[in-house]
Amino acid sequence: MNRKLNVFLSLALALAFVLAACAPAAGSAVTYPTETINIMAPASPGGGWDGTARAMQPVIASVTGQTVQVYNVSGAGGTVGLAQFVSEAKGNPHELMVGGLVMVGAIQTNKSPVNLTQVTPIALLTAEAEAIVVPADSKYETLQQLVDDFKADPTAISWGGGSAGGTDHILVGLIAKEVGVDPDKINYIAHSGGGEAVAAILSGAVTAGVSGLSEFTDQVEAGTMRLLAVSSEERLAGVDAPTIKEAGVNVALMNWRAVFGAPDLTTEQRDAVVAVIEKMHDSPEWQQALETNGWSDFFKSGDEFDAFLTAEITRIEGVLRDIGLIE
Repeated sequence: MNRKLNVFLSLALALAFVLAACAPAAGSAVTYPTETINIMAPASPGGGWDGTARAMQPVIASVTGQTVQVYNVSGAGGTVGLAQFVSEAKGNPHELMVGGLVMVGAIQTNKSPVNLTQVTPIALLTAEAEAIVVPADSKYETLQQLVDDFKADPTAISWGGGSAGGTDHILVGLIAKEVGVDPDKINYIAHSGGGEAVAAILSGAVTAGVSGLSEFTDQVEAGTMRLLAVSSEERLAGVDAPTIKEAGVNVALMNWRAVFGAPDLTTEQRDAVVAVIEKMHDSPEWQQALETNGWSDFFKSGDEFDAFLTAEITRIEGVLRDIGLIE
């Protein structure tokens, strides 16, 4: 009887060992992706977020072997799309959304009921420096000259850029704060589109223009605008202009774009999505997309991007408060 019991116990222990060996370990990687990946561009077709999503589409498809679809949800600086994403994508790692710095400001200025803490940060992808320009016949030949007059009489200097509370406006607010100008005295003139802002700068309707560097490249090369400075941390290759920091103002700002995952992903799901985006970033196809589009590689993923995003939200909210756009 004891012999039979010992045999039974030995078999039971062997079976338990086999089952334990075959079972997935806690915290093990999940299989991903297993179905179509959808990428939301929370803006109209043709803009920067849309372009980023559509550049990602074929590369992710290549590195995963899965179908990738892009769709647009426009409105309110991306916050309409963000609200839909938060509501409909919960827990689904196959749903992604492109966003960026503009959305950080829009969440505040539009008093959005949802924010970026409700989605899952996956990776920072690209960044573009802002540029400060003046008409070619302007008396200002350096940024320091412009800043000196700005400090002496803030309201006499008009800054033309994109929407109120957007990246352009934020940059002017950062400059004002750094040089000791009361943000309430900033004479910022918002324009609905890049073409409208360019026309205002060329006509002299504003003293200086602020926008993404690519918006002014043609005019600078044609000699109708003078590039005073760029907002990157370091000089840009092929760009004949100092950084704002080099010009004596300790400010840097990059208009970054990133990809976010759905709310309520598990750690394993998040890590799986991050791994796919890292493969995308490292691929020759993505590096070619960066070059083709003139985008600066600004890659940070997972926890590193999460920390960057937290710091950036705090910084941008402070600037918007300083310039009176939020309380």
